[in-house]
Amino acid sequence: MRKTYRFKLESAAHFKAQLFQWSRQFDQVVCLDSNAHAATDSAFDCAFALGSLAQLEVQSGSAFKALRNFRKVHPDWMFGYLGYDLKNELEALNSDNTDVLGFADMHFVVPERLIILKGEICSFSYPENLVDSIVTDLKAIRATPVEQGSEEAVDSKPIRVRLRTTKDTYFERFENIQYHLHRGDIYETNFCQEFYADEAEIDPWGIYNHLNAIAEAPFSTFVRFGEHYILSSSPERYLQRRGNRVISQPIKGTAKRGATPEEDHRLKTALQQNPKERSENIMITDLVRNDLSQLAVPGTVAVEALCELHSFKQVHQLISTVAAEVPENTDSVALIEATFPMGSMTGAPKVAAMQIAEAQEDFKRGVYSGAIGYFDPKGDFDFNVVIRSILYNAQKGYLSFPVGGAITAAANAKDEYEECLLKAKAMRQVLENNS
Repeated sequence: MRKTYRFKLESAAHFKAQLFQWSRQFDQVVCLDSNAHAATDSAFDCAFALGSLAQLEVQSGSAFKALRNFRKVHPDWMFGYLGYDLKNELEALNSDNTDVLGFADMHFVVPERLIILKGEICSFSYPENLVDSIVTDLKAIRATPVEQGSEEAVDSKPIRVRLRTTKDTYFERFENIQYHLHRGDIYETNFCQEFYADEAEIDPWGIYNHLNAIAEAPFSTFVRFGEHYILSSSPERYLQRRGNRVISQPIKGTAKRGATPEEDHRLKTALQQNPKERSENIMITDLVRNDLSQLAVPGTVAVEALCELHSFKQVHQLISTVAAEVPENTDSVALIEATFPMGSMTGAPKVAAMQIAEAQEDFKRGVYSGAIGYFDPKGDFDFNVVIRSILYNAQKGYLSFPVGGAITAAANAKDEYEECLLKAKAMRQVLENNS
């Protein structure tokens, strides 16, 4: 059982920055931050899950069964991630590509310390044996300086970023995918490539602070599980459950921000009216509708927003919202099994699209294209899509930030390649110190 202590903050933003720096002492850290994007309809603005009372770290095979059992034994808050390659236990698929990062396919922790911010209210939820630490921890957090965060990222040694897939190879693989599209094997697939660095030494907290300042994404996350780090500036929600209501918000359609208000408006309008970008989004929205209908109350699956334009600091995106009502006793893990991996990172039809993408890609996606989030004690949950994210194995000194895009029959190789570079821009900027 947890005891919860609530109090009002004078400045939630300043306290959050102090709390983030204070979290450096923990080997297990999950921070979920909406960056004050009210439209996300999240249960909280920010949450810090620190330390571990129990953890689940498994590979694909019987991971979802293990997750079910883990939740039964620990009916508590749990935070963590679902790796893309869990697809292999949901479908007749495999992952034979290179995996240098070495992350588990699924990793969740039941945190010792859970600190949640919503508006100006802060909640400390600690197990009974740690309740006496609340006052001490609060004093320590308030005494923590915050100046070091972004400074360390800016002053750190630049990283030499390389592409695993050369430009020529990308165009070649693009044509291979086009062959399948024109033959009718698939309608769309998400083709990804990896940016990486060897012998990388970074300060993950500082890099995340810098990345988050650049992007201010609504589903940003910082994860530390020992020597494994995830620094994510994701704009996309995979799946949320609140009571009997489930929503998914796939993104398809990207345009850069303009240098002037006039150019920005022009680019925004062009994206909204682009038939290719809209068709990509509609295809995936239909796939999500189909996934949700497997467990939804008949007649409740609805598209609440189609190709709705959202503007972020670096890009404009088209986002759709698909909602459904599920029976009250629906198992939360079953909802994930029915919809994972998310359609925006696979394509359609789902299985064939994943097979074709895997055959053309040069790396194992791992956590990338997966999801990070939480389950609460009632079974409600919220997970992002792991995109715009830096993955780092500190022990190996290996750093990776994949990017991808939807390929359809109407796609142009040059445009798709440039979209990948645009999506990688914030990560490269942080790592190469091109401010």
